[in-house]
Amino acid sequence: MASRFASVVAIIAATLVAPAAHAQGAPEPTGVWQTQAGDARVKISKCGSGICGVIVSLREPIDPMTGKPQVDNKNPNPSLATRPIIGLPLFSGMHPVASGKWSGQIYNADDGGTYASSITVTGESTLRVEGCVGALCGGETWTRVGR
Repeated sequence: MASRFASVVAIIAATLVAPAAHAQGAPEPTGVWQTQAGDARVKISKCGSGICGVIVSLREPIDPMTGKPQVDNKNPNPSLATRPIIGLPLFSGMHPVASGKWSGQIYNADDGGTYASSITVTGESTLRVEGCVGALCGGETWTRVGR
């Protein structure tokens, strides 16, 4: 009877510890990431139960055509087309869908569109960002900046 009780306790203990160990081992997307092309850096932080991402720097922060800071001039909404790119929210409230994966919508300042998206941490220093329009999907790999 004592050995059976010890086995039950061991199973319960393993069950309680396993999720905590798994959660601790799950990679976090928080931090600063550089886009695949290296033209922008995005800071990802927790917001509510999800994650948010904001552009924090650009390779070319000054628009060569205007000599002024880059703005969201591809945005179809005229009231948003003059907002600065640095500080621009790319996504907010992406919600977790699996360990190391979030889903929601992402804004593309290159064309002013918002798309269904997923973000997956693929390693300590890599993040896969994907977006879809209908059945057409594409993506890129971002690299963690610093630590």
